[in-house]
Amino acid sequence: MSSAVPVAGENAQRPLASYAALMGAFLGSFGGLIVAVAARGGLPERMSPYDLALAGTAGHKLSRLIATDEVTAPLRAPFVVVSETGDGEKHEEPRGDGPRQAIGQLVTCPSCVGQWTTAAFVVGIALFPRVTRLTASVFVADAISDFLHVAYRASKDRA
Repeated sequence: MSSAVPVAGENAQRPLASYAALMGAFLGSFGGLIVAVAARGGLPERMSPYDLALAGTAGHKLSRLIATDEVTAPLRAPFVVVSETGDGEKHEEPRGDGPRQAIGQLVTCPSCVGQWTTAAFVVGIALFPRVTRLTASVFVADAISDFLHVAYRASKDRA
């Protein structure tokens, strides 16, 4: 009995059992880490706005790096098929079925990867605040740099 469900109007299958396994892995990992933080007595009453902004910005940048950057293509390669668009850009689509397809969909979706990366930063701040804040700061600084590059190019194009 297959756990894949046909998608209306397409030949594609939705690997629901694999999605459930990924959700279980996320919830089990995140929940386990929260229990570990609570056991250490480090569960904060609330996170500071600074830590939320740091985790959110760093998680956003890291998720974009994992899901879209060329340098992380080897991480995605076992789970995607690469094609070239008409304008020479590369496009990645999940390959296979079942777990491979589900992981391919996860690792090509910045919002999906963002759940994992942001959760890691949030738990990291609770468990290992100094090292996590330092690590997250690298990704935040890189995100700021990205915006400065865009602004610089835009100002040069207008000149």
